[in-house]
Amino acid sequence: MNAKQLGLWVVLLDFSGLTGYALYHYGIVGVVELETANAVTVTAFADLVIALSLVVLWMRQDARERGASVAPYVVLTLALGSVGPLLYLIRREARVSRQPTRVAVAAR
Repeated sequence: MNAKQLGLWVVLLDFSGLTGYALYHYGIVGVVELETANAVTVTAFADLVIALSLVVLWMRQDARERGASVAPYVVLTLALGSVGPLLYLIRREARVSRQPTRVAVAAR
């Protein structure tokens, strides 16, 4: 495991803990009610939807280029927000770190 993966795991575990805490205290209905409580929270929620939509588009393109399936990560993104992209990046980084490194040969 490299430093990028470790950092991603820390963020994922912390965010998952925060999500669990919010769901435990407010429930799904309570979280949705608070997300739509006023113009500020609706704006923040809309911003989150836009940002995660852009991330899903990037994941789809990146997965297509790498010959991987993005479907489970999209479902996780729709259900749990940033959990999907974080897991995708962890898996992507694991694949990248397993590939042999290429050494550039200088032309004379």
